[in-house]
Amino acid sequence: MTRYGDEVAALAAPLTGAGDFDVLLDRVGGARVVMLGEASHGTHEFYRWRAALTRRLIVEKGFSFVAVEGDWPDCDRVDRAVRCAPDAPDDPRDALAAFERWPTWMWANEEVVDFTRWLRAHNSGLDPRERVGFHGLDVYSLWESLREVLVHLREHDPAEVPTALAAYRCFEPYGESARDYAMATRLIPTGCEDEVVDLLVRLRERAAGGDGGGGDGGGAFRVWQNAEVVAGAERYYRAVLGGGRESWNIRDRHMDDTLARLLDHRGPGSKAVVWAHNTHVGDARATAMAAHGEVNIGRLARERHGEDQVVLVGFGSHRGTVVAGDSWGAPVRELPVPPARPGSLEDVLHAAAPGRALFVLPRDDRPDLLTDELGHRAIGVVYHPERDHRGNYVPTVLGDRYDAFLWFDETRALHPLRVRHVDALEPETYPTGA
Repeated sequence: MTRYGDEVAALAAPLTGAGDFDVLLDRVGGARVVMLGEASHGTHEFYRWRAALTRRLIVEKGFSFVAVEGDWPDCDRVDRAVRCAPDAPDDPRDALAAFERWPTWMWANEEVVDFTRWLRAHNSGLDPRERVGFHGLDVYSLWESLREVLVHLREHDPAEVPTALAAYRCFEPYGESARDYAMATRLIPTGCEDEVVDLLVRLRERAAGGDGGGGDGGGAFRVWQNAEVVAGAERYYRAVLGGGRESWNIRDRHMDDTLARLLDHRGPGSKAVVWAHNTHVGDARATAMAAHGEVNIGRLARERHGEDQVVLVGFGSHRGTVVAGDSWGAPVRELPVPPARPGSLEDVLHAAAPGRALFVLPRDDRPDLLTDELGHRAIGVVYHPERDHRGNYVPTVLGDRYDAFLWFDETRALHPLRVRHVDALEPETYPTGA
């Protein structure tokens, strides 16, 4: 047994079913935000158990919506399906199968189908204003969101169409290629920023005096959020070719702002469950990210809402299989996940924890396992198993990064839906695929 063996044994609680989450729900208490991570975007157990915990948070704690590391327009179609909108498909699977952006399998998979079908059934017995939503936090959908703005304005506010068209025509020469737009901003640094800001200001004002409020995802709020995505994406793509912290921070600040808007939109007492990668969920201040000047939504949420109002839950595994691509935009493949690097957090837990375990991490009198810095594996949508031990590990102080941790010694790949071939027009994310 490793030097941490006794500490692991004292902290670990076997995880056999959703009933074992009682101690974690006690820790959640009256918190307004619970963030549930994943060590990869392609692992069945992370999705299955995250959904099981979310169901309990919704039923027993009254959480208002699930917000995921996904695009607003795609997730809005899922939201309308799970909230039983009359113009939405009866089966959320149809909305998930329409996801177009690589990697589609992040959300277009059987595990998310199971959860969203449950959510629709749960919502069908509620007043429409109380139904639990499903929303995207991410920043990538520049052209999709701009088209959504135009469609909405043409039907509901034709006077604002010229402003939206000005933004659309500014982007039109780049053929919906974010890389081409990013390259062009090296010559014209402001790019389409002026047109986008003009559009955003107008739609913010419209939403402030329109159909905001309530829980029905009203039109003015949805079109405003699409405009916020356009603005965030334009900033992101201007920064992304430079790599490093600027583009990462733009993306996570956008996700944090979107989460805050959703909470405000749902009104007093609203509460959010967030699904995203550990690199976004776990507090960046407890990792090497902080030394690089990077923030993330876990840290930003704690700072915005207060540490007692935010619960961060990480996930991890020792070995198994995962779905990922071997390059950006490549076809999805099932890949092996080798045993974890010696001395890593995953190696320590493999030696001493049950095969499935829940750790609710104490705030005081913390053992060395929670205060020492250990490597913690992170697998993105691009993954090379043969390079696993040379990269893929984030130096982490476990007790500061998370409030709780779910452990699965051996995991298996999730089950992607069959979707049509998609092109990856966006530059690769930084860091890779998180």
